[in-house]
Amino acid sequence: MANYFTHFSCVLDVGTAENAERALELYRNEPEDPDGFCVSSGFSLSVSSENMSRLWIQDDGSGDPECVVIFVLKCASTFSLSGLWGFEYANTCSRSRLEAFGGGAHVIDLGARRSVGWVTTNDWLAAALEGDTSDA
Repeated sequence: MANYFTHFSCVLDVGTAENAERALELYRNEPEDPDGFCVSSGFSLSVSSENMSRLWIQDDGSGDPECVVIFVLKCASTFSLSGLWGFEYANTCSRSRLEAFGGGAHVIDLGARRSVGWVTTNDWLAAALEGDTSDA
């Protein structure tokens, strides 16, 4: 049986060490929705040892990029962040399987509190093979 993983490691600067501590509290106290889903189950969070205003966001064996986007947008709103921010992720598999490897990236406009865009290598490849080279 094959195991599938999504890996990422990125940093979000929330401006101050105090904001970073508040962000950790947001992460730790994230309530589950009625279906048992909790954003914090999609990644691990810690304060960067190199800069106390930066949050280190990473997968814990396998993560969920959508959870990262939701949390970063919550931080953008809570701490009035601005500018563009983004991260990349990699999809891997414990065994060689067709379509089991790839990755992608997300870009977020922190000030507008919205995702600007994203790309997955699987979607890009499928479009390119169909003759759509507009993003190539």
